[in-house]
Amino acid sequence: MSVGIRYVLPGDEVLFDRISPDVFDHPVERAQLSRYLVTPGHHLIVAIVDGQIVGQIAAAVHYHPDGRPTELYIDEIGVTPALQRQGIARRLLDAMLALGRELGCREAWVGTEHDNVAARALYEPGSEPPESFLMYELRL
Repeated sequence: MSVGIRYVLPGDEVLFDRISPDVFDHPVERAQLSRYLVTPGHHLIVAIVDGQIVGQIAAAVHYHPDGRPTELYIDEIGVTPALQRQGIARRLLDAMLALGRELGCREAWVGTEHDNVAARALYEPGSEPPESFLMYELRL
């Protein structure tokens, strides 16, 4: 199996006509995808097998006005369950971290649930010790 890793640009929306199950948390909406791709600082990389998206990682560059280092916030990563544990998530993460370095980011951060064993195994090898924090979801 040959897995291609591709940085998604505006105009690449046709790639999303074929997506394996459970790569994203919700169905991809074409208008929302197009807005995401043209928004400065938003980045999406996909893994493709035989013309079908089998994995994805989304991130945003986070600039701070007070001189803190520019960060890459990794929003989500997903690989279709049929192809998990084959190194696809690692390749996606490595590609996004390399992009972050190219963009001048000095740090990257990602959050996950305490019981998400697979995610923790992916993130912990290259990480500082994990920090606990509270997250609040504010309704708009």
